[in-house]
Amino acid sequence: MKNLTQLLLVLICICLPVTMHAQNDENDNSKYLTGAVPEVEGKVVFTKEFSIPGMSQEEIYKRMLNWMEKRLKQNENNSRVVYSNPEEGQIVGIGDEWIIFNSSALSLDRTKILYQLSVISAPEKCTMKIDKVRFNYREGKDKYTAEEWITDKYALNKAKTKLVIGLAKWRRKTVDFIDDLAVGATRALRATAIQKVAQPEKKAINSGPIVITPETTVDVITPAETVKAPVAGAPVTSATPVASDTPVTSNTPAVNLEVGTPAVSSTPGTVPGYKEVAPDKLPTNAIQMGAGKLVIVIGTDAFNMTMMTANAGGSLGNMSGKSVIFSFLSPDQPYEQMEKAGTYTIRFYPTNQTEPSVVLECKKLPAQAPMEGQPRMYIGEILKAFIK
Repeated sequence: MKNLTQLLLVLICICLPVTMHAQNDENDNSKYLTGAVPEVEGKVVFTKEFSIPGMSQEEIYKRMLNWMEKRLKQNENNSRVVYSNPEEGQIVGIGDEWIIFNSSALSLDRTKILYQLSVISAPEKCTMKIDKVRFNYREGKDKYTAEEWITDKYALNKAKTKLVIGLAKWRRKTVDFIDDLAVGATRALRATAIQKVAQPEKKAINSGPIVITPETTVDVITPAETVKAPVAGAPVTSATPVASDTPVTSNTPAVNLEVGTPAVSSTPGTVPGYKEVAPDKLPTNAIQMGAGKLVIVIGTDAFNMTMMTANAGGSLGNMSGKSVIFSFLSPDQPYEQMEKAGTYTIRFYPTNQTEPSVVLECKKLPAQAPMEGQPRMYIGEILKAFIK
């Protein structure tokens, strides 16, 4: 009797966590319901779109090729890149790896997932597609295709409100696997050679483009030897992008610390020493991501303005027929001043330059609030443009 009681206690300890886990999964199935496994002409095709403002097709292609080669090589089997075309921006690879359903000291429940991974790169964007998904279960004894195993038709109940018991784990783990691939691609497109910044990653969603901005460092543009330490209690003089994420309010006219001449005036209308051009005539390479710093200037009074660097970069674009500039603040930057501003000025300082090459007067347009931990994007309609 004593042995039987001990056996029951052991079984309860083993089964209780499994039961609680199953209940938790049942309560969090929203992302796995209708549409989680998309179909195109009867075939399961997962598609992830990435928007990378300012990045060239060549750079996107190089980053994605490097990521795919490393990612597939980790499997140490037949997974590999089978086709690449830099001119067309196309990459195709095949994957063969394990998905773990459950692992414990007593059992291991897993399946092989085989898939085709393809990427098409273009200026400022790319599309990643995963299709031809198949499963080899029980060491290849049972073989299934995604179309007959994890689609809405088979893996959801008739009302499309619940996952079918038995197929639920396959659908959940496959959707999570695809999202993990998208997160890996996001990291590859966002990373820079300058600095790796640890930021919380969000699971990719099934619809809508994933907007990506590069991780960058922030430096003072003016050479360090020309900057004097401020005297305690004296007003801060701001002439160039500042290294701090905190906006600097200037109480004196901005002065170029390197050459000793007045900096670009933020007064709307004219910019001495610069040529005005129509916003839609701005050269496409006037602002290049990774080749300089974007500085946002809020306010027109030289004695009372806020200046801050768009730490996550920016780029020129077009939206609804309007010439615009996208500016990105990193997640840890204060943004209250930008939220209050209706208009602002953008100055682009090329790397190691103390004078901006481009000055843009902008009107703030509505923009979607970011997910937690993601860069905050501001869209400015370019009202006036000036170039050196």
